[in-house]
Amino acid sequence: MPLCRQQQVAGWLGASLLGLGAVLLLLGASIGSTGFESVLRAWSDPVAMQIVWDIRLPRTLGAWSAGALLGLAGAVAQGLFRNPLADPYLLGSASGASLGVALALVSFGVSPYATQWVVRLGLTGAAFVGAVGAVLLTLMLANGVQHTLRLLLAGVIVGVVLGAMTSLAMLMVPEVMQAMQAFMLGSTGFVGWTACALMGGVWGVCMVVAWLLSHVLDGLSLGESTAASLGLPLAPMRVALVAVLALATGTAVAQTGLIAFVGLAAPHLVRSIAKTTHGRLIFLSSLMGGALLMAADLLARGLLAPQELPVGVLTAVLGGGYLLWLMHCNTRTASGASL
Repeated sequence: MPLCRQQQVAGWLGASLLGLGAVLLLLGASIGSTGFESVLRAWSDPVAMQIVWDIRLPRTLGAWSAGALLGLAGAVAQGLFRNPLADPYLLGSASGASLGVALALVSFGVSPYATQWVVRLGLTGAAFVGAVGAVLLTLMLANGVQHTLRLLLAGVIVGVVLGAMTSLAMLMVPEVMQAMQAFMLGSTGFVGWTACALMGGVWGVCMVVAWLLSHVLDGLSLGESTAASLGLPLAPMRVALVAVLALATGTAVAQTGLIAFVGLAAPHLVRSIAKTTHGRLIFLSSLMGGALLMAADLLARGLLAPQELPVGVLTAVLGGGYLLWLMHCNTRTASGASL
């Protein structure tokens, strides 16, 4: 496909995703026990205004922000590791966040001193500290970012070990299991305007840094030696990209819990529609991730209304089904080519 045509497709995709996001935002403000009537009566009824403004809108915008962070992180991870199956949680951030929340919940029954610190930090802060700490541990075990394979293996090891420690904490204090279940299944129900502002600010910073370093990902896609021959300072730029990956993932997980497959599927969907450079790919993957999580949140709220499904479970089912379908299509294509 000619370069001009690729740019046009990427532009149309970006505009379509922005329009889809606006439509989903309107739907998100309309879905609830009182339906669309709350939106119509919002300007004249204080109760309806509170429902729309304080509950529905921040939840919907929070879903978009978390999905956008995960989509951005997924595109960075897949470009950094040169692996289309790379996931934002690859460096152990998900397991670290889970451990942070589990230890915070357990510490409520340990001592007043621990409880004071936990209250100040909060479960959201504990999740973020755990996610960043897991990434730092991965970097320490991998001796930096020079070798992506070592970094990948270290992330897998850290994820397994911290996941086992989380299970041990829940086994020793069974009272925390119910609270941990809500975090591990993922939910946007507790997102408020403060969380939206935080995620929006982090998304802006991560997007700017990732876009400035997108040429590094373009170079790495040609191979390590080729990227080095282009004169790119790979080591410091990899550190910056890992920092973007950790910050985006940690912020999203801290606010909404563990939401699977959004960061993995969003770049795949973008690449299946538009072949473009990493600069545009990161931005489009972010928009795609936001739209995916908003749509999943609407389905989670509406499928079994008035009950809600955990949005993380829904994204796992839909995302896993999409990847299985993709593998099936690739297998049929490969079989046809061999014949």
